[in-house]
Amino acid sequence: MADAGRPTPERKRFFRRPLVWIVLIALIAVLIGSFWSGGSDYEQATTSEVLAHINKSDVEEAKLLDKEQLVQLDLRDGGQVEAYVPSGLMESLATELEEAGVDFDTEVNETSVFVSFLLSLLPIVLIVLLLLFFMSQMQGGGSRVLNFGKSKAKMVSKDTPKTTFDDVAGSDEAVEELKEIKDFLEDPKKYQELGAKIPKGVLLFGPPGTGKTLLARAVAGEAGVPFYSISGSDFVEMFVGVGASRVRDLFTQAKENAPAIVFVDEIDAVGRHRGAGMGGGHDEREQTLNQLLVEMDGFDTRGGVILIAATNRPDILDPALLRPGRFDRQIPVDAPDKEGRQAILSVHAKGKPFVPDVEFGTIARRTPGFSGADLENVINEAALLTARRNEKAISNYALEEAIDRVIAGPERKGRVMGDEEKKMTAYHEAGHALVAHALPHAAPVHKLTILPRGRSLGHTLVLPVEDKYTQTRSEMIDTLAYALGGRAAEELVYHDPTTGASNDIEKATKVARAMVTEYGMSAKLGAIKYGTGGSEPFLGKDYGHQRDYSDDVASNIDSEIRALIELAHDEAYAIVTEYRDVLDQMVVELLEKETLNTEDLARIATRVVKRPPMAPFNGTASRKLGNPPVSTSNGSKPDGTIEIGPSTEDADIPT
Repeated sequence: MADAGRPTPERKRFFRRPLVWIVLIALIAVLIGSFWSGGSDYEQATTSEVLAHINKSDVEEAKLLDKEQLVQLDLRDGGQVEAYVPSGLMESLATELEEAGVDFDTEVNETSVFVSFLLSLLPIVLIVLLLLFFMSQMQGGGSRVLNFGKSKAKMVSKDTPKTTFDDVAGSDEAVEELKEIKDFLEDPKKYQELGAKIPKGVLLFGPPGTGKTLLARAVAGEAGVPFYSISGSDFVEMFVGVGASRVRDLFTQAKENAPAIVFVDEIDAVGRHRGAGMGGGHDEREQTLNQLLVEMDGFDTRGGVILIAATNRPDILDPALLRPGRFDRQIPVDAPDKEGRQAILSVHAKGKPFVPDVEFGTIARRTPGFSGADLENVINEAALLTARRNEKAISNYALEEAIDRVIAGPERKGRVMGDEEKKMTAYHEAGHALVAHALPHAAPVHKLTILPRGRSLGHTLVLPVEDKYTQTRSEMIDTLAYALGGRAAEELVYHDPTTGASNDIEKATKVARAMVTEYGMSAKLGAIKYGTGGSEPFLGKDYGHQRDYSDDVASNIDSEIRALIELAHDEAYAIVTEYRDVLDQMVVELLEKETLNTEDLARIATRVVKRPPMAPFNGTASRKLGNPPVSTSNGSKPDGTIEIGPSTEDADIPT
C-alpha cells in the first residue's frame, strides 16, 4: 500500500508531453479571464440606457472606471447596471452625473492591468512552447533537442525477456563459438593465465533468416553483463561527423560498464568497402567507419568489451574491418541441415497442439534449404490454416499446405484455366516428373500439381534424399534435363512450345553458364574461371575494366553453353518420346486429381527404366547410352544417338 500514491510510469510519460502543458496553460488563462470578467453582478446595458437612467434621476450613485471605459450605476430601486462607453464620452457622462446631482467615483482597477498583461503575454508563451515541442519531436524527444552525437544504442535490461542458447537450434557450431565468449566474460582469469586473448570482435554472417540476431540475443541473455544493441543505420545521419560521435559515445559507455558486449546489427550499412563507388564515397559513412576501426583497434585486451556484428553481405565489408585484431573471429551461420531443421521445428512447435501422427523428421526432409525464419513461417502458416478450418490440432495436411505456400505462394482458386490450357500445363508438369523419374541423378519427385500457386500455373516438387553441398557434372546435366522436361513434353505433344517454360530456360541457362565459366566442366575451355561471374557488388571497381578473355573465347563459351543445353534437351526429349504412354497416363490422372504424389507416380511409371549413368568426363559432352539394338521402337540408332522429331499422333486425352 506504500506505493498507492506514487505516480505510475504511464502518468509520468503523460505529463512529460509538451502539448499537455500547452493545453493546461491555455485552460488556466481562459479560467482567469472568465473569473475576471464574470465576477461582476451588474446587468449589462447600453450607453443610451445609462443616459436615460441619469435623465430620469433613477441613479443613486455611480462609478466610472477609466481603464475599462466602464460605467456602473446603482439605481434607486435596488438595480445595478453597467455599460462600456467610448473614451470620448466618459467626460460628458461625468458632466451629466454632476448636473443630475449624483455622487460618483472615478477609479483605476489594478486587476485589469495584471489581466491585460497576462492576456498579452499568453500568445507569446504558447508560440514558444509550440516551437520547443516541434524541435523536440524533430530530434527524438524533449530531453534530446541538441544531442545529435549521443548514441542510440539500447541497453538490454534485466526486465527484458531473456533468450538463451536453449532457444537456438540448428546452429550448433555457432553456439559453441559464442559460448566461449560467455565463458571469458564469466571467468577471464582462466584464459589470461594461459596468455590467451579473447577475440575483440565476432562477425556473424550468413543468408537472411538463419538466426544471426537470435544468436546475439542469446548471448545477451546468457552473458549476464551489460549488452548494448544498435543497428548500423543508426550511426549514419545527414550531418557529417554525427556518426563518428555516436560511435565514440557508444564505446565510451561500454568501457565505463565493462565487461560489456556491443552488438551492431546489419553492420554493412556503415562498414561498406571504402572507395568502391563511382564518384567517390560517402564522407559521413567513411568517417563513421574510420572511427569504428579506431575504437576496435584501441580496445584494452583486459577491458572485457567485445563487439558482435551481424550481416548477410560480408563480401561488401571493408578489408580493414575484417582483419585480425578487429573481427578476429568470423562465424558462418548457414541454412540448417536436416537434423537442424528438425530441431528448429521442435523449438517453434512448443505450446502448439499437433495431431499424434505428425513427424518433424518428415517435415524436415521436405524442406531442404529452408532457413530458420522459413521454418517458423511454416509452423505459423499451418497454425493459421488450422484455425481457419476450425480444427483443434495441427495436422500433416496443414503442414504440407504451409510448405507449399512458403515455396510457391498461396493457392489461387480464383484463377480459372480453360480445358486446353489446363491440359498443356498437365503435360508440362508431367514432362518434368517423368524426366526426373528416369534420370539416375535427379532427386525423387515428391509431388506434381496443376493447381495455380503464386505466379505459376502448376509446379513439380523434387526432394533430395539427403542434404548435398557439392554436385558432380553428371548430376548437373541431369538437373538441366529435368528443367527442360516440361519444354520437351510441349514440343512432343503440341509441336509448338509455350511461354510456360521461360523460368525453366532461365534456370537451365544459369546452371550451364556456371558449369562452363565457373566450374571448369567444359573440356574445350578447360578448368579456367572466365569473368567475375556477376559477383562483384560494386560497379565502380569494375568500371572501365575489359573482360579477361578474347572474343574467340566468348564465342566458345556461348557454343559450350548451347551444347550443354542441347544435350539436356535431347535427353529429356528422348525420355518423353520413349515413355509417351506413361506421359499420357500421368496427364489423364493429373487432370482428374489435379495433384499426384510419390505413390501415384511410382504406380504409373512402373515400366520406366533409369537411364544409364553419364560416361566419365573425358572431354566429350555426351551420355553413354549403353548398347542399344540395331532396330528399336523409339527410333534410336546403334551408336546410341536419338533422332528428334515430332510425334505422329497425340494420345486420346480427355478434355
